[in-house]
Amino acid sequence: MNIKGTVVVTAKTTIIEAFGEERWKSFMAKLAARDNYFSKMIMSVTLIPVEKHVIFLDELAKEFFNNDSQIYKMFGAVAANFALSPGGLYQSSLLTKDIKLFVETALPKLWTTYTDGGTVNARLENNVVYFKITGYPLTSANYENLLMSYYKQALKIFGKKSKATMVRSITMGHDDILFKYELKDS
Repeated sequence: MNIKGTVVVTAKTTIIEAFGEERWKSFMAKLAARDNYFSKMIMSVTLIPVEKHVIFLDELAKEFFNNDSQIYKMFGAVAANFALSPGGLYQSSLLTKDIKLFVETALPKLWTTYTDGGTVNARLENNVVYFKITGYPLTSANYENLLMSYYKQALKIFGKKSKATMVRSITMGHDDILFKYELKDS
């Protein structure tokens, strides 16, 4: 499975804004020395093997955030903001005002705009969103938290607060990932 380089471009923009361009360049040079994959230019359309993306995020957490595993939740929220906010690459996903249509059509499309693998099923039942990912190749609790946070933030940008729960996950020994979002203010 590959992840679009958009995620690295998002991180680059955010890190440069927070820490400066020199710090970003230093980070990327160290990362390239550790793993030659990162010595090439990564653009928004570059397909990054998901394992390399996890290495990138883990090193980002170490370098800039004192290796705090909670930072992955922020990574997910920032990525959703970057994608769905006005001027964001996927802001058109918010054109519908129907929550069921947003959940069952737009949320799965967001997955396919970032990845070339795995299958997503999202459904809304009785004010609860179920977001299921199958065919996911990694065992990474941090990355699962990033994904859960991304879709929680996407719902928030749509106008729905939620309580997120990880029902099933690869790291818990399941064959799939299932997030549950109990909508509030609906």
